[in-house]
Amino acid sequence: MTSPETPLPGGDVTDGIVRVGDTVRRPLGPHSPLVHAVLGHLERQGFDGAPRFLGVDDQGREILSFIEGEVAGRPHPAWLADEHRLVSLARLVRRLDDAMAGFAPSSAMLEAVAAPDIPGMPAAPEAEPEFVGHLDITPENVVFRDGKAAALIDFDLAKPATRVDEVFNLCLWWAPFGPDEDRSEPLRGVDSAARTRLIADAYGLAAVDRARLVPTAIRRTERSWFLMKYRAEHDGGGWLRMWRDGAGERIRRRLAWLEAERGRLAGALG
Repeated sequence: MTSPETPLPGGDVTDGIVRVGDTVRRPLGPHSPLVHAVLGHLERQGFDGAPRFLGVDDQGREILSFIEGEVAGRPHPAWLADEHRLVSLARLVRRLDDAMAGFAPSSAMLEAVAAPDIPGMPAAPEAEPEFVGHLDITPENVVFRDGKAAALIDFDLAKPATRVDEVFNLCLWWAPFGPDEDRSEPLRGVDSAARTRLIADAYGLAAVDRARLVPTAIRRTERSWFLMKYRAEHDGGGWLRMWRDGAGERIRRRLAWLEAERGRLAGALG
């Protein structure tokens, strides 16, 4: 007997995600070979905080193991601001990044997820990538159990990264980096500098990387405006919906916030 398909929230970009029994089915894309290789590597490393890749079904969808737990839906729950959850998440991300050491993706996998060459876009930070990072640590992509972060899901945006890139992405959503008007309700009014320090401490970010975090956040935010606009124009779908919903304006407000708060953030990290 075939198990019924239950639609699952797909975030902002990916549609057509369903649960079938104890598995998740997701559409394939150019990023999929890298994602499958990453998940295979994590399984071989014994990392228990990510789904397992189980193959492709007869409809051409990837099959992943379903991870039981609590995931933030929208509107976001009040526990998003809980600092104990935040610390557990930073520690989970550190374990993930440590487990990714030694993974060597093929050139074809990397080419499929490389950022496009967009006229006018600032250059990426000069630091060499250290591993393939998750880089999409949104509340919707973290599974909690008993109030602690247990797993990360949705590796579709995984690509080569530094520890600073990964911690910036974590801070972007969970500190969070941005003005109150663009935050979800539970995170309005929280002390972003203090939460950034909690993240850096729990992750174990080195002093040299702490000094690079705010400059990297500013440069990555500058680049994200160009990347979001490009994705909206070339890929459409969820990217276009987000752009029409004001993503570009939110990125510009985030950049202004980072410039205004850079001293306080750097002070907290120091």
